[in-house]
Amino acid sequence: MARDSSLDIAVTGVGARFPGTTGLDDWWSALLAGTTLTTRIDRGDLLAAGVPRELVDDPDYVPARGLLADSDRFDNEFFRVNPRDAEMMDPQHRLMLETAWAALEDAGVDPSTDERATAVYASGSGSGYLRAMLANGPLDPATLDQAIHGTEPDFIASLISYKLGLTGPAIAVQTACSSGLVAVHLAVQALLGGDCDQAVVVAAGIDFPQAGHLYHPGGIQSVSGECRPFSATADGVVAGSGVACVVLRRVADALEDGPEPYGVILGTAVNNDGSAKVGYYAPSVAGQEAVIRAAYEAADIGADTVGYLETHGTGTRVGDPIEWSAASAALEALGAAPGQVAIGALKANTGHLDAAAGLASLIRALLVVKHGRIAPVAGLTELNPLLETEGSPLSVPTEQTPWTGPLPRRAGVSSFGIGGTNAHVLIEQAPPREPAAPGTPARLVVLSANDPAALDRMAARLGTHLADHEPALIDVATTLATGRAALPERLAVAGRTGAEIADRLASAVRGRAGARPPVVFLFPGQGTQRPGMAVPLAAALPGFAVALNTCLDAFDHDLADRLRYALYDDQFPADELAATDLAQPALFAVEYAAAAALGEIGIRPAAVAGHSLGEITAACVAGVLDLPAAARFVTARGRAMQACPPGAMLALGCPADEALALAAEAGAELSLAAANAPDNSVLAGTEAAVEQFDAWVGDRVFHRRLRTARAFHSALIEPALAELTAALSGVRLAAPAVPLAVGATGELLDTAPTAAAFVDAARSPVRFGAALTALAGRCPGAVAIEVGPGHALASLAAAADLPVVPLSPSRTDRPDEEVLAAIGALWTGGLPVDLEVLCAGGMPLHLPGYPFEGPRWLAPEVRHQASEPEPVVEPEPAESSEKDSAEKDAAALLATLWAEVLGHTELSETSDFFDLGGDSLLITHLARKVNTEFGIRVPLRDMLVGRTLGRQTDMVRELVAAANA
Repeated sequence: MARDSSLDIAVTGVGARFPGTTGLDDWWSALLAGTTLTTRIDRGDLLAAGVPRELVDDPDYVPARGLLADSDRFDNEFFRVNPRDAEMMDPQHRLMLETAWAALEDAGVDPSTDERATAVYASGSGSGYLRAMLANGPLDPATLDQAIHGTEPDFIASLISYKLGLTGPAIAVQTACSSGLVAVHLAVQALLGGDCDQAVVVAAGIDFPQAGHLYHPGGIQSVSGECRPFSATADGVVAGSGVACVVLRRVADALEDGPEPYGVILGTAVNNDGSAKVGYYAPSVAGQEAVIRAAYEAADIGADTVGYLETHGTGTRVGDPIEWSAASAALEALGAAPGQVAIGALKANTGHLDAAAGLASLIRALLVVKHGRIAPVAGLTELNPLLETEGSPLSVPTEQTPWTGPLPRRAGVSSFGIGGTNAHVLIEQAPPREPAAPGTPARLVVLSANDPAALDRMAARLGTHLADHEPALIDVATTLATGRAALPERLAVAGRTGAEIADRLASAVRGRAGARPPVVFLFPGQGTQRPGMAVPLAAALPGFAVALNTCLDAFDHDLADRLRYALYDDQFPADELAATDLAQPALFAVEYAAAAALGEIGIRPAAVAGHSLGEITAACVAGVLDLPAAARFVTARGRAMQACPPGAMLALGCPADEALALAAEAGAELSLAAANAPDNSVLAGTEAAVEQFDAWVGDRVFHRRLRTARAFHSALIEPALAELTAALSGVRLAAPAVPLAVGATGELLDTAPTAAAFVDAARSPVRFGAALTALAGRCPGAVAIEVGPGHALASLAAAADLPVVPLSPSRTDRPDEEVLAAIGALWTGGLPVDLEVLCAGGMPLHLPGYPFEGPRWLAPEVRHQASEPEPVVEPEPAESSEKDSAEKDAAALLATLWAEVLGHTELSETSDFFDLGGDSLLITHLARKVNTEFGIRVPLRDMLVGRTLGRQTDMVRELVAAANA
């Protein structure tokens, strides 16, 4: 009977920091090569790290360890941790925060928006950092309290949940060396029991300082400084430093919307040896065998289906044979054939990672079943003669080999803690996922970081990954849009292939998302139309095609068919589309659909304006005209204007009054059609009048003919006014939902206009420059979007100090990329673009995560350990505490106390205690220091309410004055 897979758990994300390598791929390559990643530490480095000279020079001191580079770095600002808290935190806590974030990113999860109940199970080794603080003597109570919260393993799970906004159970798990794998077992139980929907399991083993060990004959630590599990030369364990994290979900949920899992957990078990063993520190064959059997029972599989075992493998001459015997007995009894199960022993590569050892072993086993490659046991040349190899199911690989065991690939992982808490986990390769559909449509790829340097590192890492792995671009776009937090420093690039994206990342324009600017929609008028202008918008903007169909349905059926042909076929005759009766409905339809599509991705205007015909679109978008009425009016407007006498229009690079003066001087019967900007105006009239003026004006002023066969906004349009009036007869006009710029006057309209205003607008000059100035005044700091084809309005908006982003280019080889690039520019500027809608369609991938590289942190309490004791200066006798309090500079002293508690020194009267990383516990410490220094009693409630430095200073001065009165 087939096993029930409904209780399986997927490993969806991994985060890790291991000795001697720079990332998971680098680590895996080192394991496959059998590389030893432990280090012989230089004497000078040991002394600089604070290891006592007498210990370093002891002949039994072994200067070997798996060193974790940059373990003192921490990006405190990313996690809103103030400098004082950052330096007081154990490096294990700092790196567990960063690694948990990285694992969630790897799982395609943005913690800032994810609504799943996510649990945290965290394990850490004993805090050498705290011991180093205490080595110089006792800390004052407040400092000790802060140090304990920042170093003890009890608090890290809750801190991760708090900083990442996770709402499931947060539990510290401490079972010595087996802590990480025991935490996996507990997380699996919580997922199956419904306590959470997702679980973060994180563990760290980082001693302080990272150093060697003093060899004790008969102890478990290596005298040679090399960890050689299952080897004839094995003489003990070597310590290592590392952090490991996995993200777990129920497999059915993970396969539905998560990235391809690293593997699937089939069953777990935990037990304890009890007292049936030689001593407390001794391993037990019976206990280890029992936990392996229990895991197989939980998984409902036989050992005949398993091809790999990641062992605990400490490299001790007694411990290894005990583990070998226990595993051999369990697997043989469960059906494994002789030599069937290859073993791994991670400690041979990295050293013993203590609380993180079991979790690191799990990650290695996951990579084995994922890639189907088995790494050698590093450094092994001859097996330990105490191993009972005859007939054993176990085999020891001495070189990299492909998987030859049963399929699907399954493996076991063992972890045994000092004291006897044993854990075993069984895993299986994840089910294969269908590749993304072929095709190369344009995609938008976004990145964001907390600071510019991190953004540059992130772009470089992503570019390398795209070049090395060539993932489907649709999946890359979806992952970065939906599985990453939107941070202030941003970039966005569009392209069709990973190679294009990688190439453009280096030169992409960066932006910083600060305060969200208001948005103004600008709709262009006739002359910007072109055949096929809907194609790039339909390709790039979700919802555009549906909105366009809705709009076309509002037109007469025959006209709608012509419009659809003109809008979607770039071979449609351009001259036919230039005709007013088709151009105006076509532009209205595209502009309306584009505005609707922008709304679907979260971009909605604070005000709208349109140039000539565009004013009708603006009115419809603002709710003044409903769609059917607007479609009828635009149809009538285009038809009526097409029936007007031919004419021409001429743009001039000068103000409107100067343009009219020039026309009068030339004797040309022309009227002002538009005052677009201080140096941009348009004259209109008959073809003959425009030709006469064009020839006369010469080089007196810049001028150019516009591509139009009608003299819009001139007397030649007057024959159309009656039909326009009829088209609006009986139409109810509503007040605009957002301010609407009126082209005829340049004013902003907040009340319902009259129908006559829209009729008069067709004849009156367009005062678009005044309208833009009014918009900039009403919406300071606004960003304008030219919602339509081309960028005819961009220079006009710039003249009014209104930055504009054209939504659609006028001519380009890849117009859909340009549309996406425009949306990307809006996002980088801080507009609320709904990337989940814009970049939908792909599945999450494992992509490079946040490139943490924060400052180095070391508490002064630790630094004092290696320095000479400071001379004791006897204080001068105090005259009176009241006098001292009165003479103290309250502002300066209070700023000093803030700096001691928070670690911030750049302070002003408006500095906010809680914005700088303070909390209720730290404000209690501050109040205690204030009371001690000033000899007063400040109510804690007043400190909480008066949260700025200035208000607290005033409060202290008042209390000091009252005490001295």
